[in-house]
Amino acid sequence: MRRLPVYLLLDTSGSMSGEPIEAVKNGVQVMISSLRQNPQAIETAFISVITFDSTARQAVPLTDLSSFQVPDIRASGTTAMGEALQLLASCIDREVAQTTTERKGDWKPLVFIMTDGIPTDNWQGGLAAYKQRKTAYTVACAAGNGADSAVLKQVTDNVVKLDTADSHSISKFFAWVTASIGVSSTKIEHSGKELTGLDELPPPPAELNIVV
Repeated sequence: MRRLPVYLLLDTSGSMSGEPIEAVKNGVQVMISSLRQNPQAIETAFISVITFDSTARQAVPLTDLSSFQVPDIRASGTTAMGEALQLLASCIDREVAQTTTERKGDWKPLVFIMTDGIPTDNWQGGLAAYKQRKTAYTVACAAGNGADSAVLKQVTDNVVKLDTADSHSISKFFAWVTASIGVSSTKIEHSGKELTGLDELPPPPAELNIVV
């Protein structure tokens, strides 16, 4: 079976403490519950969560929807986004099956990055490692005024911005991610085609602005 790997890179630095981090936890929970109701997603989508604060860690390895358990996410420390991108590259190398002459590998991974701040580490090094993979379709979300869209634009052309990092906005972002994963898994199941652009995803909610 060809899986649709989905990686969530979530900023858990100290600035996310309180309402934002609770909204992220809730957003992941609601996303998983919703995707479990989607027959195409339950067949193909596998989810991983990578969190980053002063260090990056894979809180949940690539897991099918029925087995997925929402990790305990807490906010503290700084914003090691470069380390998170480096870790993401390693996880893709290890977990995503490549196409060979004998068999089709997994579908191209979907990566959703959400941060409310600016990287505090050597993020260009991590970005260089991630860019070498050339395998994932990446969407980055700048949550609130502290996030730098210009930095995220160097990670991916597909950048969206939330004006505030409150629970309402973050829940809208996760609802859009959920719909995007649903659309991608349906597209794969019905046409065998992968995602190539933001215009193929559901229109973002009013709270989410596409950065051009």
